[in-house]
Amino acid sequence: MLRRIRNWRLAEVVVAALILGVLPHAPTTARAQEKPASVIIVGAEVADGTGKPLRKANVRISGGSIAKIGNFKPKKGEQVIEASGLVLAPGFIDTHNHSTQGLETEPLAETQISQGITTLLIGQDGSSPWPIIEYLRARFMDRPALNVAICVGHATVRRKVMGEDYKRVARPEEITQMEKLVEQGMKEGAVCLSSGLEYVIGSYATTDEIVALTKVAAKYGGFYISHIRDEADKAFDAMREVVTIGEQAKLPVQNTHIKLGTVGVWGKAADVLKMYDEARKRGIDVTADCYPYDAWHSNMKVLVPSKRWDDPVDVKKALDDVGGPQNILITEYDADHSYEGRTLQEVAKSRGITPVELYIEMVKNGDAGIIGKSMVEPDIKVLYQWPWTMVSSDGGIGMKHPRGAGTYPKVLGRFVREKQWLTLPEAIRKMTSLPAWRLKLKDRGRIKKGYVADLVLFNPATVIDNSTFAEPFRLSTGIEKVWVNGTLVWDGSKATGARPGRVLPR
Repeated sequence: MLRRIRNWRLAEVVVAALILGVLPHAPTTARAQEKPASVIIVGAEVADGTGKPLRKANVRISGGSIAKIGNFKPKKGEQVIEASGLVLAPGFIDTHNHSTQGLETEPLAETQISQGITTLLIGQDGSSPWPIIEYLRARFMDRPALNVAICVGHATVRRKVMGEDYKRVARPEEITQMEKLVEQGMKEGAVCLSSGLEYVIGSYATTDEIVALTKVAAKYGGFYISHIRDEADKAFDAMREVVTIGEQAKLPVQNTHIKLGTVGVWGKAADVLKMYDEARKRGIDVTADCYPYDAWHSNMKVLVPSKRWDDPVDVKKALDDVGGPQNILITEYDADHSYEGRTLQEVAKSRGITPVELYIEMVKNGDAGIIGKSMVEPDIKVLYQWPWTMVSSDGGIGMKHPRGAGTYPKVLGRFVREKQWLTLPEAIRKMTSLPAWRLKLKDRGRIKKGYVADLVLFNPATVIDNSTFAEPFRLSTGIEKVWVNGTLVWDGSKATGARPGRVLPR
């Protein structure tokens, strides 16, 4: 099995063989990056990714791997990077990222590497490229700056089997066809099954359907990552469903971008985690990931769980549940781009209609992209302090939400340095070894001799996010250097142009 291959160069050859059908020569775009030079980073405070206290040490990178850690002198002619006052950490691993299309158009991925991300997991919320093999082949031949792993999307396979007739419970023979597609995706290199059960296509699936498909993912060593069925008033039922799926399918499960998104469940984060802790005690491997913002980014329809988008009563309740129409920022609306960057309340007032009327009109005109500000800081704090919550962005290249460019520096600058919710070593663990463990990346996520040199060098006194809801693409500061597979991809305030990213095996 690929997941048992510990040597990362050998693993890549095997992945390449699967993707291309042959043992290939390195693609021209990446050939010059295959043999990174030997470098020694001197005097940094090393956060090794395990959560242990920082310690001052020198670190040598050679041949794409971490060759030595400790108190030693540079070799003659070796490149030396003076890092006094800086922290050296493993590269950040983002287990929920939406750069699927962005990697095709912007392979340098500057908004991602500038915040220290070296590996990302795409194919989220039930939506993935298809077939998986073709997408991975493209990433292998035209490499990005960072590493990529991929999920099989539940909604993707459901739509392929059921076509436009997906607004119902699937028949047994249809579930069997979906199982075959999940198996195909896992064989082609996916590491997990993702779902978006709050979205239209996935919402019609029963728990039994999901269990059947996750059993297939489990057979190939995968896990299940879910945008759960409800993140609002019925969030607890949806979270219990995640536990049920893990228990019945006997595989690890992850409640992705965990949140409590309506007034009725605010302040109940501790109750959620108590439920998950009890599940873990029963042997169910349940984890979570969380982005450090009080606002989500989705489509307008997701606000109304009943799907009665033209019902004034249901729409009003939905707006009240998120604190009112002033908490809904319109980011994309093809029917009238002048609405973008304004709240639902602002547009309704300018039009002389109610927010409910405006909502119904916009959905009829093709829906809209929105940012909903509907979580509260005390819940975010509690969720982040749970040992089994990892940092994720739910962002990506081109994301019109500040999390797309600012997630990891925000955690380091605001949650660690300013608010002191987490110690620096613990925050780094949540960004590195914990997600590496979940993805079964046995030679990444730690600073350890022999591990792959995915590394981030940053200034703990200045690292901060600069992206805002008004300017979501502003890059962060304080991330000094980033290495991917031993090659420098971010240096000071700009990308180096190197694209050494790899398709990661499970």
